[in-house]
Amino acid sequence: MSVVPSADSSVLTRKPRQLLLAFFGEFVCDRYFEPLRASVLIGVLESAGVAASAVRTNLDRMVESGMLERRRLGREIGFELTTHGSEVLREASGRVNGPAPFEPQGEGWTLVTFSVPEHLRDLRHRLRAALTWSGFAVLRDGLWIAPGAVELAAALGAIIPDLPAGSISGFSATELDGFPMAEAVRVAWDIEGIRAAHEEFIAHWEREDAASDLPAVTGRTLLVADWLALLRADPRLPRAYMGDDWPADRSFELFTRRHREFAFPAVRDFAGLVA
Repeated sequence: MSVVPSADSSVLTRKPRQLLLAFFGEFVCDRYFEPLRASVLIGVLESAGVAASAVRTNLDRMVESGMLERRRLGREIGFELTTHGSEVLREASGRVNGPAPFEPQGEGWTLVTFSVPEHLRDLRHRLRAALTWSGFAVLRDGLWIAPGAVELAAALGAIIPDLPAGSISGFSATELDGFPMAEAVRVAWDIEGIRAAHEEFIAHWEREDAASDLPAVTGRTLLVADWLALLRADPRLPRAYMGDDWPADRSFELFTRRHREFAFPAVRDFAGLVA
């Protein structure tokens, strides 16, 4: 499954699920090992404008998908990450906190084809989401392409055990003389849409008051949720295809700076919430 939402016209269209995933990835995965009270999760997201009912609904869905487990905590319900949930968030963390999140992973291109039966449509959706998160896009019917040498086994590690044997095939490819990749890139990806996603992220988080009226734990959750959405929107295409003044470096610098600013007060807030 993917840790980020399906494509939206705006990277700042925040859904309760993506906020919960950002929160668990930032404050819980490999950091906090006790079940979290539902009231803590509701309080963090209510500060971001999400209704308590929507938080509960999405927590239930994350339990059904195998990301979370319920625990009884006295009169209240608690939630904790499953082994699967932790694996998914660790995989995402590699890019969230990586030093070059918008650079291709190696040279050339990676191609994937797959066939998943109709009765496994949920599994097919998870596979498509995982491919999209890893930079893949549809080039032709049934043929997905991503820039660089994608480590497919790692990218799909959380879903491969659930796939029928032989349902997915992967190949590496290089550009051939006389068949430039520029047209294929324009077919598979909306370059101007990717640029717009960067510019929207920058315009919002350059404002010093972007989250000044929120608890730091909520502000950092929003920042990481927006960053996850931007990482999903940008497939790491080589800069040669991206035009002049490509904004990815500005996005990276801005995220790094704001993430650092939130670090201590957000951890302090979280400690107070779970005390």
